[in-house]
Amino acid sequence: ARVYAQHRNDLPTPYRRYAMGPVWRNEKPGPGRFRQFYQCDADTVGAPTVAADAEICAMLSDTLEAVGIPRGDYLVRINNRKVLNGILESATRRQAEDPSAEATRPDIHDDALDGLIERYKNKSDDILRTLDKFDKVGTQGIRQLLGPGRTDASGAKIPGLNLPDYQIDSFCTFLDARGKDNAETISQLRDVVAFSEEGREGVNELETIANLLEAQGYQTDRIVIDPSVVRGLGYYTGPVFEAELTFEVLDEKGRPRQFGSVAGGGRYDDLVKRFTGQAVPATGVSIGVDRLLAALQAKGRMQTGVQGPVVVTVMDRDRMGDYLGMVSELRAAGIRAEAYLGNPKNFG
Repeated sequence: ARVYAQHRNDLPTPYRRYAMGPVWRNEKPGPGRFRQFYQCDADTVGAPTVAADAEICAMLSDTLEAVGIPRGDYLVRINNRKVLNGILESATRRQAEDPSAEATRPDIHDDALDGLIERYKNKSDDILRTLDKFDKVGTQGIRQLLGPGRTDASGAKIPGLNLPDYQIDSFCTFLDARGKDNAETISQLRDVVAFSEEGREGVNELETIANLLEAQGYQTDRIVIDPSVVRGLGYYTGPVFEAELTFEVLDEKGRPRQFGSVAGGGRYDDLVKRFTGQAVPATGVSIGVDRLLAALQAKGRMQTGVQGPVVVTVMDRDRMGDYLGMVSELRAAGIRAEAYLGNPKNFG
């Protein structure tokens, strides 16, 4: 976003770029989560159509297969931030307008209803972080965290968001909305966000992406619409996606576990605006290279083919040129090599 903002007058539209290198996270490091790590990014800036999002997902699928993750061992899962935003509004409006909810619906007029929806939307970041725990705690755990709270395995009390039951029901229905195929999932999502214009727009975008991918031959064994994908970063504005490795590996205690996510991304139409003041559509994905290499190593698929190292000893300083020539010849042949540059008396 910063590079495009700085050089936008010299760059084509759409602008596609990729980069790989070290990045740093402003979070507390932990097991498998380092302060510095390697990341491979691919982005398209200046393309408003969700065809750009579909292209990113297709490329991610192809990339995983190219580096040694075969079909069946991974899944690219897609959701839409607009659908997530629409759930709060749709649940509240449904409750207010549904005659069958007479006993529990708020007795309010439209202006007050809009204010109520806005108040709930102020909790959206907390709600997204809660929904992001679905894989760990399941539907019942999410229901508790959205409501009064829960007690974890250590006995610690985790406070809840105290949302009303009708909103909790909507979010749980949303998380469980994945059907046997993309068409069924999209149909169930339409019902969840039926009372939200933004939510309906998000579902339409998901349907378009699914159709574009299917036309290119990407079936649900590779890329799938999945409502449980909740990217926690606040700058996403549309489709969001993750690549999950579905095979099992053994942890440090020999217990089987799924490897999990190695890539994630989404659409961030407002990020360039922070630098330029002008809205510029953008979408992209980041692959955690360290995690991907760890997964390949766990599956025994690391074929580095590295030869060496070779150390060329120095027994006569007057022939240093000859020694360095040997090193250059070895390196040119693809063999790691170095000349010993220390004191020969200390060679040992």
